[in-house]
Amino acid sequence: MNSDLIISKAEELIRRASPEGRAAARRRHERRKARAARMMRRMFFVTLAILVGAVVWGMISPIGGVGVMAVALATVLAWVGVILFTAEPVAKAEELPQVPLKALPARTEQWLESQRLALPAPANRLIDQIGVRLEGLAPCVQMLDEREPAAAEVRRLIGEELPELVRGYQRVPQPLRRQGPDTQLVEGLRVVESELGRMTEQLASGQLDKLATQGKYLELKYRGEAGDA
Repeated sequence: MNSDLIISKAEELIRRASPEGRAAARRRHERRKARAARMMRRMFFVTLAILVGAVVWGMISPIGGVGVMAVALATVLAWVGVILFTAEPVAKAEELPQVPLKALPARTEQWLESQRLALPAPANRLIDQIGVRLEGLAPCVQMLDEREPAAAEVRRLIGEELPELVRGYQRVPQPLRRQGPDTQLVEGLRVVESELGRMTEQLASGQLDKLATQGKYLELKYRGEAGDA
């Protein structure tokens, strides 16, 4: 077996056993559970509505075999529609800047999770840590006005700088990634994780002005460029 594959599998097992990895798995499970609950509720109500409609129809005129088949077909189509409507939409990096701030932490985490397989193994632990930070940030942005400078800083970091960091790495040809981009990506993700912790702390304490003026996220953009110069 290839030594890189062995190392990758070992790091994946360690990641899953870490507190961050378990927290990420818990969040994924909770999202699936909530989505399943919404789906069941919607199926119940659409089925109830169809049955009530069938009863009313039967009170007006006999339904007959054709009517029973129509009711059954309508129920199946309604269930298919509910399943499609309830399915979690695929998060896309180019859409993150337009996502409402209240939903941005969760959507960014979903997008980052979807990129995991395209990133080097050393980045996986940091992805889990960033996920934990985004979970902590989410309650703090619920009451934040989109027009606040602090809101712009949050949006810039997790809606623009973080996706661009990951996509910039992915644009590097595979054979060249081990010559520096792997390390730059990991360092950049580490900066993001640190910045998210700072942002969450300052939002929770109401230090919006301080948050709006620090802007350490710029290290993400220029660290790699300085290293290549």
